[in-house]
Amino acid sequence: MAYVPGVALLAALAVGCSAGSGGGASDADSKPGNPAVTTAPPGKYRTLPAPCRAVPDSTLKDLLPGIAQLSRQQQEKALRGAATITYDTDRKVGCSWKSTAPDSSRNLTIDFERVVSYDPAVSDEDRARALYVKKENAAELPGTGGGSPEKGKGATASAEGEEKEEGTSKPGDDQGSADPSTSSSASSSAAPSPSAASSSASASGAPGPSGSSDEDLRPRVLDGLGDAAFLDDLLTRAGSTAQHRTVSVVFRTSNVLVTVRYGEQPALVTKVPDSKELQEKARSLARKLAEVISG
Repeated sequence: MAYVPGVALLAALAVGCSAGSGGGASDADSKPGNPAVTTAPPGKYRTLPAPCRAVPDSTLKDLLPGIAQLSRQQQEKALRGAATITYDTDRKVGCSWKSTAPDSSRNLTIDFERVVSYDPAVSDEDRARALYVKKENAAELPGTGGGSPEKGKGATASAEGEEKEEGTSKPGDDQGSADPSTSSSASSSAAPSPSAASSSASASGAPGPSGSSDEDLRPRVLDGLGDAAFLDDLLTRAGSTAQHRTVSVVFRTSNVLVTVRYGEQPALVTKVPDSKELQEKARSLARKLAEVISG
């Protein structure tokens, strides 16, 4: 008969220990001084606009004048554009258009990237800022020296010592020297002013890198576009083919990165695409896309 009470006593003790252990764990969790787990705030934007519908038809016809010379059916097809193939349309989308006119061919590409940080300690916007800085540093804008608001953090010297791709130049580059080191030295110690470069180019019959003696159109950081922005201007030529100029405008607004690439290739080999016109139109489109994103 003494066996049963003993079993009951052991069961009661076990229940008491279990309850005590639970209370102790709860007390430990609520003790002051324990670090609270904080999660960085999510990005401002959760969706992206439809890229092939982000540019009005009227703007496309202005950017791609060759479209106006097509038949109505061909115009509709050209204005629809071609969506960029991506594997996650919730994170990255894009669209491209092109047209050909008797005097030149033009192409336009826009890309939207919604940045998401998978690190709970890093916000989506901070991650987007880091990616933007990487793009700006890769552009190697002349004269910035890491002085832009978002540039300099995490910058690397991986591009130092690399030679420029043959046949590629940017407005303001010294193309008169075959030695990259000599060109670099000359541009750093005695870089010509935009007006001087324009005057020199005009004397040789080619348009100046700035397009105007009163305006500097070299690749540069842009103000008043998103949270941070820069413009790149690349002139390429391979062999005896016509020169092709591509103007790129990249900007960040919160956790979204936008890239506009607008290019022209004249039909005549001797003609150089107008840097000023391409830059003005690319910047104007970038401003419109910033408005589309903000809604």
